[in-house]
Parts: sequence; structure tokens; C-alpha cells
Amino acid sequence: MLRILFSPRVVVLHLLAIGALAVCGLLGRWQLGVFEDSGKPQAALDPAPVAVSTLTGVGEHLPGDAIRRQVTAEGTFDADGQLLVAGRDEGLWILTPLDLGDGTTIPVVRGSVPAAGHPATAVPEGRVTVTGRLLASESSDSVRRSRQLPPGQVAAVSSPELINVWRGVRLRDGFVVAASQSPAPAVAATPVPVGPPTAAGALTWRNLAYAAQWWIFGLFAVFMWWHFVRDAVRSGRAGPGPEAESSPATGGESRPAAV
Repeated sequence: MLRILFSPRVVVLHLLAIGALAVCGLLGRWQLGVFEDSGKPQAALDPAPVAVSTLTGVGEHLPGDAIRRQVTAEGTFDADGQLLVAGRDEGLWILTPLDLGDGTTIPVVRGSVPAAGHPATAVPEGRVTVTGRLLASESSDSVRRSRQLPPGQVAAVSSPELINVWRGVRLRDGFVVAASQSPAPAVAATPVPVGPPTAAGALTWRNLAYAAQWWIFGLFAVFMWWHFVRDAVRSGRAGPGPEAESSPATGGESRPAAV
């Protein structure tokens, strides 16, 4: 049997089967990887900054395509309304209302500080221009948690909560996380990192089907290898036919015994 399994013709079958199985397996894994990557968030276009007033309004929910967009906001900070947002990995966020001069206000996260008395919490005077990214209002269930914080601190940047804190202010929905400010403050806070917008990926089920097809091809190659090797072993084990049993010396004819 070993002589048959390692004969040149059968060895070629072994090599072809191994090659086909490896190629089909790798191609199937590649298609599966394409399928998995298609469901991941993809980087979306990151347009140039636009005025914040063009993306958010008073009493209107921030549209989804405006989230994380680059914006500019020009106005004056209201020092009396400044708050600190607790419970952040970066420390305390400095949240200051920015009066846009048109009767509306947008909350601005100017950065983060490690403690409430940090010099960067000082509110810049005069007219400023803030460039940053626009984020949606955070969950309003923070009201209860904010009551457990020291005065002047809140648990989230929530428009419904801020409307109650900054009374008499026409507040635009969402808030701006500042990346830069002009003129620059005397003591700058640590910027809060916010990445560009992302788009939800759509799973490409076609690639998953391709992966399954390649693996099926690999299994079929294994089946064909087993089929051909089995036939080779069976044909090699079969002995010579009845015709081969006749003796060539007698020409294949039997003679009667001598009396």
C-alpha cells in the first residue's frame, strides 16, 4: 500500500490537493476579512469649518450629519455662567456659554483642567473666535447626578439641564469642543480630543458568500483527492486477472495427464 501511496502519480495528487486546500483556505480567509472590515466604522469626509449657526438652532435637535463637524463660533464668553463638567477621563471640562451676538448662546468646552482652581479656568474677556467640533447634547439623565456634585459642577453637557441652569438664555442644541481660540488665552487648558466624523460601515454579505464558496471548493478538492487515491489503492491491490494465470509454456491450453 505504501508503494502505491508514494508512487509518482499519487504523490502528484497529494501535492495538488495540499495546494488547492491552502489556496482555497487563504482566499476564503481573505474574503472573510473583507466582510468583517466592511462592518467597521469608516472615516467620513471632514469638510472645512463652517459657522456653528448654520448647523444648530434653538429648540431644534442637532442633525446626525452635523455631529463632529468642524465649526467656528464667534462671540463673547459669559463668565458668570461657566461650569465644570465632572467625571471625565481628562479631568474637569471647562464649560463656558458663548454669546454669539445674535441673541443665542452655544456651550463651549474650552478644555480640561485637573482641579477646579486651575488658572486655565479664568474666562477670557472680549470677543473671541473658537474653532472646534460640534457634538450632540449628552444624556439628560445627568440631572440627578449633578445634584450630588459641588456647586458650579455638572455631570454632563446636557442642553435640557443647561437651559434650567442658564435661565433666560436662548440655547442652541449641542456644544462645541474647542480645538483653538483666537486670541489665545493667557493660560490654555488641555484640549479635549475629539476625532473627525465617522460613517457606519455596511456589511457586504457578498464577501461572506465568497468566503464560504472558497472553503467549499477546498473541501471538494479534498474529496476528489480521497476519491482518486482510493481508486489507486484498490486497483493496486487487485491481483492479475484469470487470463494471466495460464502458463505461457503451454500456450494457455491444458493437456490431459499421461496414462
